[in-house]
Amino acid sequence: MTAISEPVTSTATHCPYCALQCAMAVRGTETAPAADGGLCQKGWTAGSLLRSPARLTTPLIRVDGELRPASWDAALDLVATRLAELKHEYGADANAVFGGGGLTNEKAYLLGKFARVALGTSQVDYNGRFCMSSAAAAGMRAFGLDRGLPFPLEDLAEADAILLVGSNPAETMPPFARYLKRGLIVVDPRRTATAELAELHLQPAPGTDLALALGILHAVVADGLLNQSYVDERTTGFEAVWRIAAAWWPERVERITGVSAADQRAVAARLANARNAYVLTARGTEQHASGADMVSAWINLALALGLPGRAGSGFGCLTGQGNGQGGREHGQKADQLPGYRRIDDPAARAHVAGVWGVAPESLPGPGRSAYELLDALGTVNGPRGLLVFGSNVLVSAPRSARVADRLAALDFLVVADLVLSETAALADVVLPITQWAEEEGTMTNIEGRVLLRRRAIDPPEGVRTDLDVLSGLASRLGQPDGRFPVDAETVFDELRAASKGGLADYSGVSYDRLRAGERLHWPVPERDHPGSPRVFLDRFAHADGRARFHPVDHRGPAEPTDAEFPLQATTGRVLQHYQSGAQTRLVEELTDAVPEAFVEVHPDTAARAGLADGDWAEVESRRGAVKARVRCVASMRPDLVFLPFHFPGAQRANLLTNPALDPTSRMPEFKVCAVRLAGAR
Repeated sequence: MTAISEPVTSTATHCPYCALQCAMAVRGTETAPAADGGLCQKGWTAGSLLRSPARLTTPLIRVDGELRPASWDAALDLVATRLAELKHEYGADANAVFGGGGLTNEKAYLLGKFARVALGTSQVDYNGRFCMSSAAAAGMRAFGLDRGLPFPLEDLAEADAILLVGSNPAETMPPFARYLKRGLIVVDPRRTATAELAELHLQPAPGTDLALALGILHAVVADGLLNQSYVDERTTGFEAVWRIAAAWWPERVERITGVSAADQRAVAARLANARNAYVLTARGTEQHASGADMVSAWINLALALGLPGRAGSGFGCLTGQGNGQGGREHGQKADQLPGYRRIDDPAARAHVAGVWGVAPESLPGPGRSAYELLDALGTVNGPRGLLVFGSNVLVSAPRSARVADRLAALDFLVVADLVLSETAALADVVLPITQWAEEEGTMTNIEGRVLLRRRAIDPPEGVRTDLDVLSGLASRLGQPDGRFPVDAETVFDELRAASKGGLADYSGVSYDRLRAGERLHWPVPERDHPGSPRVFLDRFAHADGRARFHPVDHRGPAEPTDAEFPLQATTGRVLQHYQSGAQTRLVEELTDAVPEAFVEVHPDTAARAGLADGDWAEVESRRGAVKARVRCVASMRPDLVFLPFHFPGAQRANLLTNPALDPTSRMPEFKVCAVRLAGAR
């Protein structure tokens, strides 16, 4: 008799990687795109991690220098005891919390609440500070609201012209490329896969994007392309911006950027004459010590053309991490409370404290930003204990050797992760947590749409959710029962109440509405509100309803080249890997494709260093040196080298990067630093 096998059910959920959050179906541990969607190579292989032998399935405690298996009670008891001791001896800010842009909304919310209520610390920030903070700062001052794309993705498909600045979505989020149908103009120092799709590729010197934006704006005005009626009716502050841009005629800009004056004028004309046009920015123009001003320069250009807040046109920023949008809205950022509220706003503090059942004055004020927090670890006035959720800072943070020293100086390090990442390997306690397909929660994607992550399979025995971990620690730290729920939907209902009335108002979103398939883009202020797929059509979020031009001027990189370090290095991602690579480097198919670090370099530049394609090179900056395999690329600028940042150890690109911070966003300057190139020693 033939045995009848049990049917394997399929669960609709979303890819665990980038901010597109592509819909996928999970059957067992197999993943496939939804019926009308697509997945990149990372999404196709995501299921292999669910039962990877590298999964952590039991807590680990460091004993005599080695991480050894322990029970959950022993691990949580130890963590709570040590955190309480450090707080008693050094004060509440002796403990710090570092989160991640891949955490669900529920985790991000509860993590921020845990830091401020259970620990009482102001020292909480997250790796999204390394990703979206410059665009967020620029968007807030221009529009009064920060939502990556204030319009649905499908609107882009109808564009006649798209100016894409500092982004390579053909590799970093391939399904996005289907929206780039015509009129694509790419600004990128490298000839990327996305640049190959473009009708026009501008290849400026790294760190000169702001000058380029000023040159194009100058051309818009000088060539009679300014949308004067829009500027008069919907904006303020243009005169101050023009006083600066007037001095940046395209020929002057050409000498600084290398982009021809003719191409600058061509971009101005294409955008101005298009029926529907968009200006989009991403990490390449944001991860600078002047990143917020760079984004403001591109926003100024979009406003001069009358694009934001107009149906079929606009300005937007491409969010990178899976929950890069929602992760910064609900309280794991040093200066914010849930709902995108400012933590120094008395009304915001009173509202959130009321939801949490604590006194407003008990909430701490703003803390250190991400790199400043990491840089202060183990110092006299810095945190002595650190909890890390959803981040691998040893690989992803700038000036990586310094970060390693700071982690080693801690009295106590706790990491919650699904694998033994490079950061987890340094911890005193490691807590094994669930993966995307093993839990429920919500994510907010690149277009501000709230999506429901559904549990498809049971986690391995011995693994707990982040919510369970936080709840267990909170109860051991004396918090009352029920203040830190473990059920995701219960946490989300609390988040809804905490966000109500804030800029990022989720109060009208519910799991029931998401389960029913409703497309809900925040803000959703009421239970029957349809959501806000296109914000700014009627007014901007400032009190007078107008957008703000913000005057900015070109400064250039924080670290210019010189005779000792004559080249510029920039970092980025490749198709097969994601962020620090802690997960994708465990997928055989992905590591077979890109197994090691490489450095892209012009053949002439390689030859001057005595190197050829395939050689091992050493790339050195003032902060450290990286070993990487040479890839000679004829389209590279001779003054530039490129390294992916996914690899550990001596191949960490962030051993090189400059932690110089943007004064507004506190974003480090990942995208350009001075280096030299030589054969590996």
